[in-house]
Amino acid sequence: MVQINEYYSQLKENYLFSSIARRVENFCALHPQADVIRLGIGDVTQPLTPSVIRALHDAVDEMAVKESFRGYGPEQGYAFLREKIAEIDYRQRGINISAGEIFISDGSKSDTGNIGDILGEDNIVAITNPVYPVYLDSNIMRVGKYTKIVLVSCREENGFLPERPSLHPDVIYLCYPNNPTGTVMSKTQLEWWVRYALDNGSLILFDAAYEAFIRDRKIPRSIFEIDRAEHCAIEFRSFSKNAGFTGLRCSYTVVPKALKARSSVGEISINSLWNRRQSTKFNGTPYIVQKAAEAVYSPEGQAEVRETVTYYMHNADMIRAGLTGKGWKFFGGENSPYIWLKCPGGMDSWTFFDRLLEECHIVGTPGVGFGIRGEGYFRLTAFNSHEKTAEAIERIRGWDESKFFREQ
Repeated sequence: MVQINEYYSQLKENYLFSSIARRVENFCALHPQADVIRLGIGDVTQPLTPSVIRALHDAVDEMAVKESFRGYGPEQGYAFLREKIAEIDYRQRGINISAGEIFISDGSKSDTGNIGDILGEDNIVAITNPVYPVYLDSNIMRVGKYTKIVLVSCREENGFLPERPSLHPDVIYLCYPNNPTGTVMSKTQLEWWVRYALDNGSLILFDAAYEAFIRDRKIPRSIFEIDRAEHCAIEFRSFSKNAGFTGLRCSYTVVPKALKARSSVGEISINSLWNRRQSTKFNGTPYIVQKAAEAVYSPEGQAEVRETVTYYMHNADMIRAGLTGKGWKFFGGENSPYIWLKCPGGMDSWTFFDRLLEECHIVGTPGVGFGIRGEGYFRLTAFNSHEKTAEAIERIRGWDESKFFREQ
């Protein structure tokens, strides 16, 4: 009989957001009249912008004509998009990244999960706690739960920044602006991690999916703003939130050519390894999607992205103001679309989830779903409409959460 990968048995039975969806579905079945407002999963609500829609239509028309039809594209992505990314996202910001270091994909979730394919099983992997579940789950699938994974605590008292690892890890996952806590790293703090990685021969996997939401110009938007980071880091970015591509799927990963790793035959280029992996396991992001992403880099597209980001950050400001008025403690939401709320009265995460759903008809994300250090916290997102966000805040303002404690 066929055998399975036994590491899968070490995973939790359900992915966090699947568990949330099931609870919400059950609640809605019992309360069909409830107007449930979703501030939980990080999906967007604003439609694709006009320049992106035009590009999609034009690309579809191209595919309908023999002379301009395209079949398989380059696994690394079309040059027209890679060049725009290199120029606008990096070189115009004083960062020397070339098109040959950029790989177009169908989502940062895919790439942060798949990057382990090119890394050895003996690496010690440091993952922050709390954390976006994909980092941990994809490594458990690959090497098991206990042998090679080190969880690095991010506590309230140190601003949810990762503590120095107890062991010298070979691989370090960092996500800033952070999901789920919404916190950011200063340039000095990020410089410390780059120096640490260089001194210890570590690789940083830097998830910058939310860089477009940074409003403080002193906060780095790319790890490659840090001197010599190209020798120790891979960066992941996405069009999902800033350009509304959650249903269209497009992202990119930057793997510098200066980045090297150990192998049995000596040093080897990580850029070449990732290229080999993608060429084997990935047939490329669709042409029409890449043309849509290219439109993001037009002057009109850039203005539209800024407008979209401003829209969601206005929601974040509304949430912050509402929670401040409520007297609840929270973090994030200033340079991130995520607000990390401390559950009032010491409630645990799932209890707060259930009470908020049942009594306010609002869905968020229990912090413990992001790791044990997330227990007692709760994530809200700014990705709903202005109207729904304002309504959710009004419900929270009028909620007597103390009733829970009087009932105990």
